[in-house]
Amino acid sequence: MVDSSSSLHRVAVVTGAGRGIGAAIADRLERDGFRVARLDVTGSPNSDIITCDISDAAAVDRVAEQVEREFGPVSVLVNNAGAWSFGALEDVSPDDFARTLAINVSGTFHCTRAFGRSMLTHGGGSIVNIVSIAAQAANPKVGAYSASKAGVVALTRQTALEWGPRGVRANAVGPGFVPTPGTGTVYDDPAVREVRAAAVPLRRLGEPDDVANVVSFLASDQAGYVNGQVIYVDGGFSEALMTLVPRPPGVPGP
Repeated sequence: MVDSSSSLHRVAVVTGAGRGIGAAIADRLERDGFRVARLDVTGSPNSDIITCDISDAAAVDRVAEQVEREFGPVSVLVNNAGAWSFGALEDVSPDDFARTLAINVSGTFHCTRAFGRSMLTHGGGSIVNIVSIAAQAANPKVGAYSASKAGVVALTRQTALEWGPRGVRANAVGPGFVPTPGTGTVYDDPAVREVRAAAVPLRRLGEPDDVANVVSFLASDQAGYVNGQVIYVDGGFSEALMTLVPRPPGVPGP
């Protein structure tokens, strides 16, 4: 477990924190001792969610001011909010393509810029961008999703390069097969779950907490020399290509 002593009373912001991986990350950071501002595009009067459409730069600026006023200076930002739409590339409308980029890439930039000001002003911090295995291996029939996540990886490295000298680290975490409300009906079919789990070297699907645990490390001072990296939390799936290739009889291996 990450030592939370250095996290006590520090402020973390998590976008897309209303459910799934974002909620798990926010919960974990709270257990680590952070005061967590939970942002999501939808909220309710009875929840602790701060409503924010991250594709709207002006809205993000307003929320950043609110968070610093109500919570204090931000030292950790987790850019988790994202969107995708299903459909073959030739059927994706320009509006849908642009909307995915507006949330996944521009939204990450808006939050990095707005909340990063606090980090740059107050002596540093940690930014963790949630990407996907689709950032390095295109996922078919999800429109702009793969392109957008690859863009976030590039933005992560750009941030690490420019802000590292000023004490701000930027890294990315790429979940693999993690069933969440955001994955829609993909995992509703037990046969799909079984086939996908069998393709993972660890022979199981991921859990939101698997991702949250890695974010916890990157947010902590224990990761103080980790900058500009992408960590894929996928049970080894991204390294499993050769397991799909048949071998001649008598040759050892999977």
